[in-house]
Amino acid sequence: MKTLIIYSSVHGNTEKISKAMAEVMNAELKKVDDAIADDIKNYDLIGFGSGIYYGRHHKNLLKFAENVNGNGKKAFIFSTSSGKKLPIINNFDKALLKKLSKRGFTVIGNFNCRGKKAYYNTPGLIIRPFCGQKEEDRPNAEDIEKAKKFAENMKKLFSETTRLS
Repeated sequence: MKTLIIYSSVHGNTEKISKAMAEVMNAELKKVDDAIADDIKNYDLIGFGSGIYYGRHHKNLLKFAENVNGNGKKAFIFSTSSGKKLPIINNFDKALLKKLSKRGFTVIGNFNCRGKKAYYNTPGLIIRPFCGQKEEDRPNAEDIEKAKKFAENMKKLFSETTRLS
């Protein structure tokens, strides 16, 4: 199984998660700005991830997803966010999932963990510190371990779904 992880990481949070997953999956890493649509054809499983900005993945990752052909390939989605993911209220993956599905990918999993709050790029810059919200050191060791376990599960799930196809 050849794996490619395409990511965008403005503050470094998603890059930490990307590297942890790549280590487990023996995957190649590419920043979305360095990736081209043709890269996909050489891989069996592709991961797409970024930080969350205004409830969605990074705009460059979403744009890339609009222009790539999945041809039935399997994919997974991941993200880091300053807020907790609550599927009914803020389904971070919805836009990316829709684009990837439309382009022919079968998305087999998703992962999210908290990222360090970047106050200089976050709405509420002035209000947050006065509401008792502190900047957290995330993703932390526990988040990295969860990302590695997710990557192990993606490898197993890929093998199982490929064998059944």
